[in-house]
Amino acid sequence: MTDTSATGHVPSHTPPEDSVALAGGPVPGSTPPAPTPGVIVFAVVLVLLLIFILQNTQSVQISYLGATGHVSLAVAMLLTAIAGSLRIWQLRRHLRRSAR
Repeated sequence: MTDTSATGHVPSHTPPEDSVALAGGPVPGSTPPAPTPGVIVFAVVLVLLLIFILQNTQSVQISYLGATGHVSLAVAMLLTAIAGSLRIWQLRRHLRRSAR
């Protein structure tokens, strides 16, 4: 901070328009960039996942190594899908390394 008591000048807290444009803010008269295909695919998958979770809310009992608990069907299915995907990725990585 600068001392402005001698001059009586109070600094303004609003940046000039050109510094807003340089800081990544909106530029007057410009259009925002179009979303990339990856962002669109991610948004569609997220919406489909949300619909899946909302439609499968019934509770199921899960037992694993003596531990039991109740979770929603959607959570149970998503956890198994994630575990299966990780295992497939692990096996593919092992095959690629052993092929070298």
